Amino acid sequence: MPFREGEQLDPRALAPRLEGKLPGAHGVPEVWQFGGGKANLTYLVRYGEHEYVLRRPPHGPVAPGSHDMAREFRVLSVLHRGFPPAPRALLYCDDASVIGAPFFVMERRHGIVVRETVPPEFGGGADAEANRKLSEVLIDTLVDFHRVDPASVGLETLGRPEGFLGRQVKGWQERWERAKTREIPVATEVSRWLGDHLPPSPPATLVHNDWRLDNMMVAFDDPGRVVAVFDWDMCTLGDPLADLGSLLSMWLEAGEDVPLVAPMPSRERGFMTRAEAIRRYGERSGRDVSRMPYYAVFGIFKMAVIVQQIYFRWQRGQTKDQRFAALDAVVEGMMHMAEARLRELG
Repeated sequence: MPFREGEQLDPRALAPRLEGKLPGAHGVPEVWQFGGGKANLTYLVRYGEHEYVLRRPPHGPVAPGSHDMAREFRVLSVLHRGFPPAPRALLYCDDASVIGAPFFVMERRHGIVVRETVPPEFGGGADAEANRKLSEVLIDTLVDFHRVDPASVGLETLGRPEGFLGRQVKGWQERWERAKTREIPVATEVSRWLGDHLPPSPPATLVHNDWRLDNMMVAFDDPGRVVAVFDWDMCTLGDPLADLGSLLSMWLEAGEDVPLVAPMPSRERGFMTRAEAIRRYGERSGRDVSRMPYYAVFGIFKMAVIVQQIYFRWQRGQTKDQRFAALDAVVEGMMHMAEARLRELG
């Protein structure tokens, strides 16, 4: 798509940094913006038949530790060796004067990203078998990712797995306090509950930290075959169940209707239920999933905080994207959903 207002990228400024450093990178490239996503900005960089993808942080101040292009480049420069769905990163630039922020360039993958609805190519939601495949590939690819030996791809020092979950909970609580634009009592209650009921973690693995259907690309002709997984700027070593919890936070079921930013089409016939997804993950990974309800509540809380951070930037005029104007109500709805889930636990 053409650039959104305030998110332009000057191809002439970019050209000297890429010249001769990528196959076919000569002259001034053609640049377009990818419209999906609500945080990091993603662009298509084209030199004739040679196509690349450029990633940069959003405009305006960002939360500490988030939108980390250096981390994402580090991960994607090696992860493809042990996890083929990870696109290969090719070049990193930490000079913010070039396009206004650090950025990296990676290979382009081709396929379909499924967002709020099942696309016509897969039956538009009417094909129960296709819907089942979409839900299964989400879980099976996550299990495959968690099987990757960090040392085998040079990522054994990526994070500090000891105490990971406790730090995560504390960190997201602090992000909420920094980004909130009004008091939401239910958010205070959920935040306090998470801190008071921290479970023990299983052995650490690589963790994506934002595992979701619209961060995955499947083949044009098969909803059960993944061709890429995106958004690795928060990847680290830690509790693998945190990834499953993030995924479950968006996994609505029939009869549930809560305002989400990017809900999955998980209420379509054939899509696994949350219980089925948890059971499949447990069976295929061999991990104890009895404490998954906690992680599901934490996943909803994290997603609500991320949405609040986006709304915070919009309210301050740091982004002009009008999709974000109604996110305040979405945040409160998600906090109420988290409260409902924790009340189910007793």
